[in-house]
Amino acid sequence: MSRLIVNRRRFLLGSAAAGSGLVLSGCNQFDFLAQRGNPVREVIEQANVLTYSAQRALIGDQVLAREYAESEIRQGMKPNGSTEPSTPEYMFLRQANFEPYRLTIKGMVEREVSFSLAELRNMPSRTQITRHDCVEGWSCIAKWTGTPLGPVLDQAGVKPGARFAVYHCFDNIQRTVSGDILYYTSSDLVDAYHPQSILAYGLNDEVLPVSNGAPLRLRIERALGYKQPKYLHTIEIVDDLSPFGRGKGGYWEDNGYDWYGGI
Repeated sequence: MSRLIVNRRRFLLGSAAAGSGLVLSGCNQFDFLAQRGNPVREVIEQANVLTYSAQRALIGDQVLAREYAESEIRQGMKPNGSTEPSTPEYMFLRQANFEPYRLTIKGMVEREVSFSLAELRNMPSRTQITRHDCVEGWSCIAKWTGTPLGPVLDQAGVKPGARFAVYHCFDNIQRTVSGDILYYTSSDLVDAYHPQSILAYGLNDEVLPVSNGAPLRLRIERALGYKQPKYLHTIEIVDDLSPFGRGKGGYWEDNGYDWYGGI
């Protein structure tokens, strides 16, 4: 089983890195990766569905990602992607040392709730040393501390029929003439309730830096890096992903990446 998981990890990292490079390069011959309805892209998307189903069946819902010893932390966590959001809301919070910050849980819940950073830090916490795998081909082992997401969702009361959690961020990952495009991604509720899925506010025994997602970053440890949203401010519980972005479940997913992103 371990060999199967390792081989699948290598395949995912290689294929995802190649695919993302094609999209970002802007080469016209690979425009189909960003074209909804293109038959080649639809074949790839169906393969992603099979991968998701196979991993759920083979690995199980609650199997943990590997955790490491502190001696295996070789460097600081590499900042990647957006490292300094410039939206007015985020800049205000940063100048106020994130004191006014609140995480909101809404959507298909019994009650909409919100929590300050201090309230989240006062909840039971979990610390884990895990490996972050990026589609660009690099990995980094780091120690993360935060509040398990599952019990936070329970305080809102997830309604029957809910299937996904959509994670909304302050990160203005793209600027266009019509305004900023903000980062978002999503997961199913299995990953949201996984014991290693935490709302991280600490990194390597320090307060989470802005460059790594302060004040709060979600860690879904069995997924690739783009499924670890930084600058998180709202979690929306839903039964359908189609109303968000281009309907694929996330910013990068809307641009051709695998929705599941599992390792």
